[in-house]
Amino acid sequence: MKPRIVIIDTDPGIDDAAAIAVMLSEPSVDVRLIASVSGNVGIEHTTNNALKLLTFLKKDVPVAKGAAAPLLRDNRFATNAHGQSGMGGFEFPEPKKELLLEENAVLSEYRILKEAGEKVTILTLGPLTNIALLIQTFPEVKEKIEEIIMMGGSTERGNIGIYGEFNVTIDPEAAKIVFRSGIPITMVGLDIGRKARLTAEDLEELEKSGEAGTMISSLFRSYDGGHVEEGVKMYDPSAAMYLMEPELFETKEAFVDVEISSPLTIGATVVDYDGTLSETKNAAVCVDVDVECFRRRYVERAANIKC
Repeated sequence: MKPRIVIIDTDPGIDDAAAIAVMLSEPSVDVRLIASVSGNVGIEHTTNNALKLLTFLKKDVPVAKGAAAPLLRDNRFATNAHGQSGMGGFEFPEPKKELLLEENAVLSEYRILKEAGEKVTILTLGPLTNIALLIQTFPEVKEKIEEIIMMGGSTERGNIGIYGEFNVTIDPEAAKIVFRSGIPITMVGLDIGRKARLTAEDLEELEKSGEAGTMISSLFRSYDGGHVEEGVKMYDPSAAMYLMEPELFETKEAFVDVEISSPLTIGATVVDYDGTLSETKNAAVCVDVDVECFRRRYVERAANIKC
């Protein structure tokens, strides 16, 4: 069976790194591009972090620098959770700058979609700015996209504002464009990452497994204040695991839209399962995850990464 062609659009980010690392070791996935976007930290940091991670993992995947700011709004970063550089807590080697493409992320994504002999899956782990720009600039590529699997949104409360999840709220206009694009979307939201946690014992197991496991554990020990005794919330790794092992998750079809105007609920993902809004369903929304199986499978995957 041919590997599934994937573009990763991301803002590394500690949990982004933990997601990307297992994706790059999955034989059924062919990652053709890592596109950076401003989000957890600024675009120079997210781009450099992608390069540092690839250099550490000894993976020669091209990197394209993407949007430096949301479509219409000012940047807001998550340095409180990820540190000033975005990936504090581990000493990475100097990045291989030759992996960085001259063309920007939107043009790189367009090229890969056009050149691929089959449909391409896009995994998004950050704000959706690049993807909105891509489908607005080159709407013809929508038919080349198999699916967008996104870490973003929430069916419950938020983590930036009352109802807003970070990736969506940072660029809600971009998220609204993507949800209304007609492209098949799977939303792996905040509530799933809050359920799918690694324990302190899981981190200890990773530390014994080798270089990659030690790197992931070290990053997580500095993540979001380092409260590992409460369990490490696996936001971006949940989306990556959905792509590789969807049977671990339960999904439900829904119409999803994004609030872009109310100061009280900016960035909220309105998830309508029942047709209350009389709109066509546009997303498969993850509503549950097999937590114990997720933990076991993620740790197995991470422990087996070869650098």
